[in-house]
Amino acid sequence: MYSLALKEEIKMDVQPMRKFGVVVVGVGRAGSVRIRDLQNPEGSSAYLNLIGFVSRRELGSIGEVQQISLEDALSSQEVDVAFICSESSSHEHYIRQFLSAGKHVLVEYPMTLSLAAAQELWDLAEKKGKVLHEEHIELLMEEFAFLKKEVTGKELLKGSLLFTAGPLEEEQFGFPAFSGISRLTWLVSLFGELSLVSATLEEHKEEQYMKMTVHLETKDKCPHWIEEKGPGLKRKRYLNFQFKSGSLENVPTVGMDKKIFLKDQTLFVQKLLGQVSEKELCAERKRILHCLALAEAIRMCCHPEK
Repeated sequence: MYSLALKEEIKMDVQPMRKFGVVVVGVGRAGSVRIRDLQNPEGSSAYLNLIGFVSRRELGSIGEVQQISLEDALSSQEVDVAFICSESSSHEHYIRQFLSAGKHVLVEYPMTLSLAAAQELWDLAEKKGKVLHEEHIELLMEEFAFLKKEVTGKELLKGSLLFTAGPLEEEQFGFPAFSGISRLTWLVSLFGELSLVSATLEEHKEEQYMKMTVHLETKDKCPHWIEEKGPGLKRKRYLNFQFKSGSLENVPTVGMDKKIFLKDQTLFVQKLLGQVSEKELCAERKRILHCLALAEAIRMCCHPEK
């Protein structure tokens, strides 16, 4: 299965005829890092020109970067690209607006909170001839590279992936299968396409606690995925993969790569420059839609009444 992690090594040897004008929508953690990286004159940032940022808050400026209105960002001829870094519930609306305005879009995962919306937006991007890129920095992490190397060619007997973290507001970030889609993407990228066997959700809203347990199935075996969030829970990943040839229970601890978002930006710029093949783009889209379809199936299984 095609992995974006391979593409970040491509040399950016095409001299820019002009820079792509960029606005950053949302200035939380991810948006702030995007602004920082765009101000770096090296690498892929040499192909981009930061025009400003969009925020619902009245901030005026962040350093030397000026705040602009959403209306100006959509209508400006200087703006070619939108980096959408707002809460997940707003992604679909912003993507639709910027694509309709003829802008390329980079969006933090998940791009939408429904499969149908994602398919519709990708069709719109194709119609407009624009790049729609969903960020997946989890595939650029050293931990994932280690895992990919360790599982390749091995027969999985059983496995589990548990992720714990503090509470997350579902109204803003979506059902846990969507807010946790990076873990699902890991499993799909490691073991291929999966099918849903069962899913349950334990919730104690007054205590801000939830535990989602998902049983998935490869062609042969059934890995488990668990998301557990609540007060006092540290952000941590636990895994246990049992293979015919042995087991894997630990991943080397690696510090946060400060350039991880910059690597994702490089992948996006390569798409803008036409350096990613149609075959690779189709494989990426297939993987993203497969993960969104699984997330939606998990939500329906946990909340059939909705």
